[in-house]
Amino acid sequence: MQIFRSLSELPASFRPTVATIGNFDGVHRGHQWVIHEVIARARALGARSLAITFDPHPAHVLRPETGLPLITPLSQKLELISATGIDATLVLPFTRELSHTSARAFATDVLKERLSVIELHEGENFRFGYRAEAGVESLEALGHELGFRVSIYSPRALRGNAVSSSRIRQLIAAGNVSHARALLGRPFSITSTPAPGRGYGTRYTVPTINLAPYPQLIPAVGVYITTLTVAGERFNAVTNVGNRPTFGEDSFTIESHLLNFHPIELTEQTPLQLAFLKRLRDEIRWPSPEALREQIGRDVHKAQRYFSLCQALAT
Repeated sequence: MQIFRSLSELPASFRPTVATIGNFDGVHRGHQWVIHEVIARARALGARSLAITFDPHPAHVLRPETGLPLITPLSQKLELISATGIDATLVLPFTRELSHTSARAFATDVLKERLSVIELHEGENFRFGYRAEAGVESLEALGHELGFRVSIYSPRALRGNAVSSSRIRQLIAAGNVSHARALLGRPFSITSTPAPGRGYGTRYTVPTINLAPYPQLIPAVGVYITTLTVAGERFNAVTNVGNRPTFGEDSFTIESHLLNFHPIELTEQTPLQLAFLKRLRDEIRWPSPEALREQIGRDVHKAQRYFSLCQALAT
Protein backbone atom coordinates (compact mmCIF):
# COMPACT_ATOMS: atom_id res chain seq x y z
CA MET A 1 0.00 0.00 0.00
CA GLN A 2 1.22 3.48 -0.84
CA ILE A 3 1.06 6.08 1.93
CA PHE A 4 0.74 9.76 1.12
CA ARG A 5 1.06 12.27 3.96
CA SER A 6 -0.22 15.35 2.13
CA LEU A 7 -2.24 16.19 -0.95
CA SER A 8 0.92 17.42 -2.66
CA GLU A 9 2.49 13.94 -2.41
CA LEU A 10 -0.29 12.36 -4.44
CA PRO A 11 0.94 11.96 -8.05
CA ALA A 12 -1.23 13.06 -10.94
CA SER A 13 -1.17 9.48 -12.21
CA PHE A 14 -3.06 8.30 -9.12
CA ARG A 15 -6.44 9.13 -10.62
CA PRO A 16 -9.38 8.68 -10.83
CA THR A 17 -10.13 7.36 -7.36
CA VAL A 18 -12.81 5.49 -5.46
CA ALA A 19 -12.43 6.67 -1.88
CA THR A 20 -13.63 6.51 1.70
CA ILE A 21 -12.96 9.08 4.43
CA GLY A 22 -12.74 8.39 8.16
CA ASN A 23 -10.69 8.24 11.32
CA PHE A 24 -10.76 4.42 11.06
CA ASP A 25 -9.78 4.05 14.73
CA GLY A 26 -9.59 0.31 15.32
CA VAL A 27 -10.06 -0.55 11.62
CA HIS A 28 -12.97 -2.69 12.82
CA ARG A 29 -15.31 -4.97 10.86
CA GLY A 30 -17.46 -2.02 9.73
CA HIS A 31 -14.43 -0.17 8.38
CA GLN A 32 -13.16 -3.33 6.70
CA TRP A 33 -16.52 -3.91 5.03
CA VAL A 34 -16.58 -0.42 3.50
CA ILE A 35 -12.92 -0.57 2.45
CA HIS A 36 -13.46 -3.90 0.69
CA GLU A 37 -16.40 -2.37 -1.20
CA VAL A 38 -14.16 0.55 -2.21
CA ILE A 39 -11.53 -1.88 -3.50
CA ALA A 40 -14.10 -3.89 -5.48
CA ARG A 41 -15.65 -0.80 -7.06
CA ALA A 42 -12.26 0.65 -7.97
CA ARG A 43 -11.31 -2.56 -9.75
CA ALA A 44 -14.64 -2.62 -11.59
CA LEU A 45 -14.22 0.98 -12.73
CA GLY A 46 -10.51 0.82 -13.54
CA ALA A 47 -9.78 3.39 -10.83
CA ARG A 48 -7.48 3.53 -7.79
CA SER A 49 -8.79 2.69 -4.31
CA LEU A 50 -8.03 5.23 -1.60
CA ALA A 51 -8.63 5.58 2.15
CA ILE A 52 -8.44 9.13 3.52
CA THR A 53 -7.70 9.57 7.21
CA PHE A 54 -6.34 12.22 9.57
CA ASP A 55 -3.42 12.69 11.94
CA PRO A 56 -3.73 13.62 14.70
CA HIS A 57 -7.25 12.41 15.43
CA PRO A 58 -9.56 15.44 15.07
CA ALA A 59 -10.69 15.09 18.70
CA HIS A 60 -7.12 15.68 19.85
CA VAL A 61 -7.14 19.06 18.08
CA LEU A 62 -10.73 20.21 18.59
CA ARG A 63 -11.39 18.71 22.05
CA PRO A 64 -7.98 18.05 23.63
CA GLU A 65 -9.48 18.13 27.11
CA THR A 66 -11.24 14.81 26.44
CA GLY A 67 -7.91 12.97 26.15
CA LEU A 68 -9.49 10.47 23.76
CA PRO A 69 -7.39 7.26 23.86
CA LEU A 70 -6.92 5.56 20.50
CA ILE A 71 -7.68 1.92 19.78
CA THR A 72 -5.02 1.98 17.07
CA PRO A 73 -2.26 4.62 16.91
CA LEU A 74 -1.41 5.77 13.38
CA SER A 75 1.35 3.23 12.63
CA GLN A 76 -0.86 0.31 13.66
CA LYS A 77 -3.85 1.76 11.84
CA LEU A 78 -1.88 2.02 8.61
CA GLU A 79 -0.71 -1.59 8.93
CA LEU A 80 -4.30 -2.77 9.35
CA ILE A 81 -5.58 -0.69 6.43
CA SER A 82 -2.74 -2.01 4.28
CA ALA A 83 -3.82 -5.58 5.09
CA THR A 84 -7.15 -4.95 3.32
CA GLY A 85 -5.37 -4.68 -0.02
CA ILE A 86 -6.33 -1.07 -0.74
CA ASP A 87 -4.07 0.81 -3.16
CA ALA A 88 -3.22 3.77 -0.92
CA THR A 89 -3.99 5.77 2.20
CA LEU A 90 -3.84 9.55 2.30
CA VAL A 91 -3.02 10.84 5.80
CA LEU A 92 -4.16 14.45 5.94
CA PRO A 93 -2.55 16.52 8.72
CA PHE A 94 -5.51 17.66 10.83
CA THR A 95 -5.16 21.28 11.86
CA ARG A 96 -7.52 23.99 13.04
CA GLU A 97 -7.15 25.54 9.59
CA LEU A 98 -8.37 22.34 7.95
CA SER A 99 -11.24 22.13 10.46
CA HIS A 100 -12.47 25.53 9.20
CA THR A 101 -12.84 24.23 5.63
CA SER A 102 -16.48 24.28 4.56
CA ALA A 103 -18.15 21.12 3.31
CA ARG A 104 -18.49 22.59 -0.18
CA ALA A 105 -14.84 23.66 -0.32
CA PHE A 106 -13.66 20.23 0.83
CA ALA A 107 -15.84 18.44 -1.71
CA THR A 108 -14.82 20.77 -4.52
CA ASP A 109 -11.14 21.44 -3.83
CA VAL A 110 -10.08 18.12 -2.29
CA LEU A 111 -12.41 15.40 -3.52
CA LYS A 112 -13.14 16.69 -7.02
CA GLU A 113 -10.10 18.74 -8.02
CA ARG A 114 -7.19 17.15 -6.12
CA LEU A 115 -8.29 13.51 -5.87
CA SER A 116 -10.59 13.10 -8.91
CA VAL A 117 -13.01 11.06 -6.84
CA ILE A 118 -15.61 9.28 -8.96
CA GLU A 119 -17.19 7.37 -6.05
CA LEU A 120 -17.19 8.06 -2.32
CA HIS A 121 -18.25 5.41 0.21
CA GLU A 122 -19.33 6.48 3.73
CA GLY A 123 -21.33 5.36 6.75
CA GLU A 124 -24.66 7.07 7.31
CA ASN A 125 -23.32 8.90 10.40
CA PHE A 126 -20.54 10.59 8.40
CA ARG A 127 -20.25 14.35 8.91
CA PHE A 128 -17.77 16.82 7.45
CA GLY A 129 -17.02 20.49 6.99
CA TYR A 130 -16.68 23.32 9.51
CA ARG A 131 -18.25 22.33 12.84
CA ALA A 132 -19.46 19.09 11.17
CA GLU A 133 -21.98 21.20 9.27
CA ALA A 134 -22.81 18.61 6.61
CA GLY A 135 -24.11 15.05 6.70
CA VAL A 136 -24.62 12.39 4.07
CA GLU A 137 -27.60 14.19 2.48
CA SER A 138 -25.40 17.20 1.76
CA LEU A 139 -22.62 14.88 0.58
CA GLU A 140 -24.96 13.20 -1.90
CA ALA A 141 -26.15 16.58 -3.18
CA LEU A 142 -22.58 17.82 -3.62
CA GLY A 143 -21.64 14.57 -5.34
CA HIS A 144 -24.52 14.93 -7.79
CA GLU A 145 -23.49 18.53 -8.50
CA LEU A 146 -19.77 17.83 -8.84
CA GLY A 147 -20.02 14.55 -10.71
CA PHE A 148 -19.16 11.79 -8.22
CA ARG A 149 -21.36 9.01 -6.92
CA VAL A 150 -21.94 8.56 -3.18
CA SER A 151 -22.64 5.18 -1.53
CA ILE A 152 -24.02 5.26 2.02
CA TYR A 153 -23.80 2.32 4.46
CA SER A 154 -26.02 1.63 7.45
CA PRO A 155 -24.30 0.80 10.76
CA ARG A 156 -23.56 -2.87 11.34
CA ALA A 157 -24.27 -4.76 14.55
CA LEU A 158 -22.87 -7.98 15.97
CA ARG A 159 -23.99 -9.81 19.12
CA GLY A 160 -26.24 -6.89 19.94
CA ASN A 161 -23.36 -4.40 19.81
CA ALA A 162 -23.00 -1.64 17.24
CA VAL A 163 -19.80 -2.10 15.26
CA SER A 164 -18.35 1.32 16.00
CA SER A 165 -15.10 2.73 17.35
CA SER A 166 -16.87 4.32 20.31
CA ARG A 167 -18.54 1.04 21.31
CA ILE A 168 -15.28 -0.90 20.97
CA ARG A 169 -13.53 1.74 23.07
CA GLN A 170 -16.17 1.28 25.79
CA LEU A 171 -15.83 -2.51 25.77
CA ILE A 172 -12.03 -2.42 26.04
CA ALA A 173 -12.09 0.21 28.78
CA ALA A 174 -14.47 -2.07 30.71
CA GLY A 175 -12.18 -5.09 30.21
CA ASN A 176 -14.58 -6.87 27.87
CA VAL A 177 -11.87 -7.82 25.39
CA SER A 178 -13.80 -10.87 24.10
CA HIS A 179 -16.70 -8.78 22.73
CA ALA A 180 -14.26 -6.15 21.47
CA ARG A 181 -12.46 -8.92 19.60
CA ALA A 182 -15.69 -9.89 17.84
CA LEU A 183 -16.32 -6.32 16.68
CA LEU A 184 -12.72 -5.72 15.64
CA GLY A 185 -12.39 -9.01 13.81
CA ARG A 186 -9.14 -9.71 15.70
CA PRO A 187 -7.85 -9.45 19.28
CA PHE A 188 -7.27 -5.96 20.64
CA SER A 189 -3.52 -5.41 20.85
CA ILE A 190 -1.02 -2.78 21.89
CA THR A 191 2.48 -2.24 20.56
CA SER A 192 5.23 -1.15 22.93
CA THR A 193 8.74 -1.94 24.18
CA PRO A 194 10.07 -3.39 27.47
CA ALA A 195 9.87 -1.05 30.46
CA PRO A 196 13.13 0.86 30.94
CA GLY A 197 15.34 0.36 33.97
CA ARG A 198 14.63 -3.36 34.38
CA GLY A 199 18.17 -4.54 33.77
CA TYR A 200 17.54 -6.04 30.35
CA GLY A 201 20.68 -7.42 28.77
CA THR A 202 21.27 -9.14 25.50
CA ARG A 203 20.07 -12.44 27.02
CA TYR A 204 16.90 -12.36 29.11
CA THR A 205 16.20 -15.34 31.36
CA VAL A 206 13.17 -14.28 33.45
CA PRO A 207 9.71 -15.27 32.11
CA THR A 208 8.07 -11.96 33.12
CA ILE A 209 8.20 -8.85 30.95
CA ASN A 210 6.87 -5.40 31.86
CA LEU A 211 5.77 -3.08 29.07
CA ALA A 212 6.91 0.52 28.86
CA PRO A 213 4.22 3.13 29.64
CA TYR A 214 1.60 3.09 26.90
CA PRO A 215 -0.25 6.37 26.20
CA GLN A 216 -3.29 5.05 24.34
CA LEU A 217 -6.25 2.79 25.13
CA ILE A 218 -5.65 -0.14 27.50
CA PRO A 219 -8.13 -2.58 29.06
CA ALA A 220 -9.53 -2.17 32.56
CA VAL A 221 -7.37 -3.20 35.50
CA GLY A 222 -7.38 -6.97 35.81
CA VAL A 223 -5.79 -10.24 34.71
CA TYR A 224 -6.03 -11.45 31.10
CA ILE A 225 -5.11 -14.37 28.88
CA THR A 226 -2.85 -12.86 26.23
CA THR A 227 -0.16 -13.49 23.68
CA LEU A 228 3.05 -11.46 23.66
CA THR A 229 5.02 -11.23 20.44
CA VAL A 230 8.69 -10.45 21.11
CA ALA A 231 10.64 -9.39 18.02
CA GLY A 232 8.41 -11.58 15.87
CA GLU A 233 8.24 -14.63 18.18
CA ARG A 234 4.88 -15.23 19.87
CA PHE A 235 4.51 -16.49 23.44
CA ASN A 236 1.36 -17.50 25.29
CA ALA A 237 0.99 -15.36 28.41
CA VAL A 238 -1.01 -14.25 31.42
CA THR A 239 -0.97 -10.47 31.81
CA ASN A 240 -1.74 -8.32 34.82
CA VAL A 241 -2.89 -4.77 34.10
CA GLY A 242 -2.78 -2.72 37.29
CA ASN A 243 -0.94 -1.60 40.41
CA ARG A 244 0.20 -4.87 42.07
CA PRO A 245 -1.64 -4.03 45.32
CA THR A 246 -0.40 -7.13 47.17
CA PHE A 247 3.06 -5.60 47.26
CA GLY A 248 1.81 -2.21 48.39
CA GLU A 249 3.12 -0.51 45.27
CA ASP A 250 1.28 2.36 43.70
CA SER A 251 2.84 2.16 40.26
CA PHE A 252 0.79 1.11 37.26
CA THR A 253 2.26 -1.73 35.21
CA ILE A 254 1.36 -4.06 32.36
CA GLU A 255 3.18 -7.24 33.32
CA SER A 256 3.13 -10.43 31.24
CA HIS A 257 4.13 -13.89 32.48
CA LEU A 258 5.21 -16.00 29.49
CA LEU A 259 3.93 -19.59 29.66
CA ASN A 260 6.13 -21.17 26.99
CA PHE A 261 9.18 -19.09 27.80
CA HIS A 262 12.76 -19.73 26.78
CA PRO A 263 15.72 -17.33 27.14
CA ILE A 264 15.49 -14.59 24.49
CA GLU A 265 17.42 -11.61 23.20
CA LEU A 266 15.83 -8.51 24.72
CA THR A 267 16.77 -4.86 24.99
CA GLU A 268 14.78 -1.76 25.89
CA GLN A 269 14.20 -1.20 22.16
CA THR A 270 12.86 -4.69 21.36
CA PRO A 271 9.38 -4.39 19.76
CA LEU A 272 6.56 -6.04 21.71
CA GLN A 273 2.96 -6.66 20.67
CA LEU A 274 0.52 -7.69 23.39
CA ALA A 275 -2.82 -9.16 22.27
CA PHE A 276 -5.67 -9.50 24.78
CA LEU A 277 -7.74 -12.67 24.31
CA LYS A 278 -9.89 -13.12 27.44
CA ARG A 279 -10.35 -11.52 30.84
CA LEU A 280 -9.73 -13.90 33.75
CA ARG A 281 -10.50 -11.84 36.85
CA ASP A 282 -10.20 -8.53 38.67
CA GLU A 283 -6.96 -7.45 40.25
CA ILE A 284 -7.11 -8.34 43.97
CA ARG A 285 -5.07 -7.43 47.03
CA TRP A 286 -4.04 -10.82 48.40
CA PRO A 287 -3.10 -11.30 52.09
CA SER A 288 0.44 -12.43 51.24
CA PRO A 289 2.81 -12.98 48.32
CA GLU A 290 2.29 -16.74 48.84
CA ALA A 291 -1.47 -16.40 48.30
CA LEU A 292 -0.77 -14.37 45.18
CA ARG A 293 1.58 -17.04 43.84
CA GLU A 294 -1.11 -19.68 44.38
CA GLN A 295 -3.62 -17.56 42.45
CA ILE A 296 -1.10 -16.99 39.65
CA GLY A 297 -0.75 -20.78 39.46
CA ARG A 298 -4.54 -21.06 39.01
CA ASP A 299 -4.50 -18.29 36.38
CA VAL A 300 -1.72 -20.05 34.49
CA HIS A 301 -3.65 -23.34 34.58
CA LYS A 302 -6.76 -21.67 33.14
CA ALA A 303 -4.69 -20.02 30.43
CA GLN A 304 -3.00 -23.29 29.51
CA ARG A 305 -6.41 -24.96 29.20
CA TYR A 306 -7.59 -22.07 27.01
CA PHE A 307 -4.62 -22.38 24.64
CA SER A 308 -4.95 -26.17 24.53
CA LEU A 309 -8.60 -25.86 23.57
CA CYS A 310 -7.75 -23.29 20.88
CA GLN A 311 -5.12 -25.63 19.46
CA ALA A 312 -7.54 -28.58 19.49
CA LEU A 313 -10.21 -26.54 17.66
CA ALA A 314 -7.69 -25.42 15.06
CA THR A 315 -6.69 -29.00 14.14
